[in-house]
Amino acid sequence: MPESILHRNHTTLDRLFRMHSSWLTGWLNRQRWTVHSSEDLASDVFCALLAIPNLDAVSQPRAMMTTIARRLIYDARRRDDLRRSYESELMALPEALEISAEERLILIQALQAVEAMLSTLSYKARIAFLRSQMQGTPYAEIADELGVSVSMVRKYVAQGLRAAYAAVDRQG
Repeated sequence: MPESILHRNHTTLDRLFRMHSSWLTGWLNRQRWTVHSSEDLASDVFCALLAIPNLDAVSQPRAMMTTIARRLIYDARRRDDLRRSYESELMALPEALEISAEERLILIQALQAVEAMLSTLSYKARIAFLRSQMQGTPYAEIADELGVSVSMVRKYVAQGLRAAYAAVDRQG
């Protein structure tokens, strides 16, 4: 982003923060479906606003903020539901397979990383990748299931592999 636009965005963000932060925090408090504190969520909304290339062009900042907040809440709830689901599955393991709290945390974090990687893929790419890599389903069968060509399944699986490699690179 060019320096002039970046400066303009910071100025606009500062103005929006002064004008709307109290309103946004109050709105978040009234929603009752927040999973984090309203102040934390409001700061996440303003961080997301900073990523908008031309913030000056936003004509309805409150509508933009509520949309961003709803998406952040949805993502946080989805992650929370997923974490609880993982934990309940881990708690249901037989005693012989019981794992320590540290191992449980490592496993949950790994599963969350896989889930985050899969969420970057389209529905068909995600299904093709999982069916081929986890279940060993032949590409022709996946193609029939998804109503696409075998070459498209190859592309979907390649997308999944690229996303997986990128996730591993980000992990370190």
